[in-house]
Amino acid sequence: MHYWLMKSEPDAFSIDDLRNADRAPWDGVRNYQARNHIAQMQPGDLFLFYHSSCKPPGLAGIGEVVSEPYPDRAALDPSNPYHDPKATEEKLPWKAVDVRYREGFTQLLSLEKIKTLAGLEGLPLLQRASRLSVMPVTAEQWEILVDAARAG
Repeated sequence: MHYWLMKSEPDAFSIDDLRNADRAPWDGVRNYQARNHIAQMQPGDLFLFYHSSCKPPGLAGIGEVVSEPYPDRAALDPSNPYHDPKATEEKLPWKAVDVRYREGFTQLLSLEKIKTLAGLEGLPLLQRASRLSVMPVTAEQWEILVDAARAG
């Protein structure tokens, strides 16, 4: 099993939206490095659901990957906000996975709090200029973050 951190703007798709869905596609990723991370995901992998572009940003809960990666067909739909005009049926470079809700934290673990936690020096989220929406998390980083989030 692998661990991930996946970002979403809560007004677009929040931990509550995931809780209310039986399963949902994690699509719309339009960064090649983040796409490569999605391509490595397998059913059973867990991810930290991070609310981004909000005040305050932070960890809202845990989700689970429930499908193999598959082509993100939203790229072909001109009415979709994640449309990619360069994508074709023959060349569909973007990937998606289906996910489901596992746990919501009683309160958001803010980015400011995350920055104070020991043992997270290598966490991609804390690297200067890191704007990836999907990033790997080590087992040690996972444990630190989940313990802090559950402790409130």
